[in-house]
Amino acid sequence: MPGAARSYCATSCASLPKHARTFPDREAISAARYRFFAHVADYAHLPERVTLAATVEQWWDGIHAYVTTGITNAASEGNNRVIKLEARKAYGFRNRANQRRRSRCATTRRTRGILIPHQVL
Repeated sequence: MPGAARSYCATSCASLPKHARTFPDREAISAARYRFFAHVADYAHLPERVTLAATVEQWWDGIHAYVTTGITNAASEGNNRVIKLEARKAYGFRNRANQRRRSRCATTRRTRGILIPHQVL
């Protein structure tokens, strides 16, 4: 993929999230989405662009919700990651009470501290 085309695709993808938390109007969101899909249509011979466009189209409801409200599920995804790491450290959970207790302890901010991925395992 040529460098200029790659750069334009990256900037056109980045133009949607920059509208988040600014209370954009429908026209701004629609224009950014149109620019992105028009660019993908210009480079439809590249399968990566077509796949990216299909992914954006599939996840458009979530993207639109983030752009209009600024709300994301990053906190819950982070908690799920911590719980999975805790399960890995415990070699799986033996019972539900143990799972609940260890998950709550692991996701409490005072207990957790700063997570550095190579130190968690």
